[in-house]
Amino acid sequence: MGVLAGKRGLVMGVANDRSIAWGIAKACADAGAELAFTYQGEAFGKRLEPLATSVGSDFMLDVDVTDDASLDAAFAGLQERWGRLDFVVHAIAYADKSELSGRILDTSRQNFQNSLDISAYSLIEVTRRAHPMMVEHGGTILTLSYMGSTRVTPNYNVMGVAKAALEASVRYLADDLGPDGIRVNTISPGPMKTLAMSAIGGARSTYRHTDTNSPLRSNATLEAVGGTAVYLCSDAGAYTTGEIIHVDGGFHVLGMPQFENL
Repeated sequence: MGVLAGKRGLVMGVANDRSIAWGIAKACADAGAELAFTYQGEAFGKRLEPLATSVGSDFMLDVDVTDDASLDAAFAGLQERWGRLDFVVHAIAYADKSELSGRILDTSRQNFQNSLDISAYSLIEVTRRAHPMMVEHGGTILTLSYMGSTRVTPNYNVMGVAKAALEASVRYLADDLGPDGIRVNTISPGPMKTLAMSAIGGARSTYRHTDTNSPLRSNATLEAVGGTAVYLCSDAGAYTTGEIIHVDGGFHVLGMPQFENL
C-alpha cells in the first residue's frame, strides 16, 4: 500500500516517456494512485497509450485547454466514471518556438496571448472544473514552472512571462480554495532533457551550466521531481499550499557561478 493508495489523479501534458509529467505520473502510480490522462490530438494519443497502459490506466481524454467545450466534456467524463478527484497535475505550456529566440521586445501580440492562455490561464480553467470534484474531501492542484519566471533566462522570453503569471495564479488559487481543503502548488525543476526543453535555443548549454554550478553539482532527475509530486499529493503535504518548490539541485539560490567556473 503506497502513500497515494485509494487516490485518483488526472495527469495533463504527458508528451513521451521523458516528460516531467510522465515522471510525476510514474511516481504517483508507483505510490498507489489510480490515474487518468489527457492528451491533445491523435498523434499524442498514440504516444500516450502504451505509457498509460504501463501504469494500469485505460482512462485517456482528448482535451484542448483553449476550448471550453473540450474541457467541459473531459471533466464530465471524469465525473461520470469517478465522481471524485484527489489531484490534478497540470503540465501544459506553449509558446511559438520562432519567438523564443531574440528579444522579448519582438514578441507578437498573438504569441503573447496564446502563450499566456495555454501556459497560465488554462490552470484556472482546469481548477474551476476540478473544484466540484474535490470540494467535499479536499485535494491537490499541481503545476510546473521554471526559474525563468523570476530571472531573465536566455531564449525563454515570453515563456518566462507566462510562468510568472502561472506562479501568481497558484498563489491566488491557493487562497481561494484553501477553505475547501484544496492545496495549489508549483514544482519548479531545473533544466531537464525533455521535448519542451528541446524547443528552447541553447538548451544544452543551459543544462550544462546548471549541472556544473548548482550546489549539488547536478540537475534534477524525473524520479526526484516525481517524488516531490507524490509528497505534495499525499496526506503528508496536507499543510503545504501556495508554494513554488524548486527541484533544481539548489541552482536557484546562486548569485553567480561557482568559483571554479568563473
